[in-house]
Amino acid sequence: MRGGRGLAEAVESHLAQWSRRTGIRVETWALPTADVPARITQAVLTALREALANVEHHSGARAVSIAVTVGKGGVRMTVSDHGHGFSLGQAGPGIARMRAALAEVGGTLSVNSVQGEGTTVTGVVPRRA
Repeated sequence: MRGGRGLAEAVESHLAQWSRRTGIRVETWALPTADVPARITQAVLTALREALANVEHHSGARAVSIAVTVGKGGVRMTVSDHGHGFSLGQAGPGIARMRAALAEVGGTLSVNSVQGEGTTVTGVVPRRA
């Protein structure tokens, strides 16, 4: 799969199916329009699926906000909810899987969570020089 629309279409399709299945509303802030190599597309989709699984199983949120963008700095994926939040010391295997998927393509993952306020997961894959 090559091209930003390939990533955008894959994200849109997954979000629609996930929202129907879970009943959790999805707010899509942004989707990519630029080319994205297949390896990066797969890594971003893996991280997105894990982040959504965490929202579904742990957050208690009724809505999740998603942004996937491609810019000069590379690809950025953000998944944010206003659910239960958690102590980062209690992070489970899903976060490790997200981090590993992004690391395989030179990316990083950051997780910010406040108990009672929600969680934001951001993955960044920098553009190669």
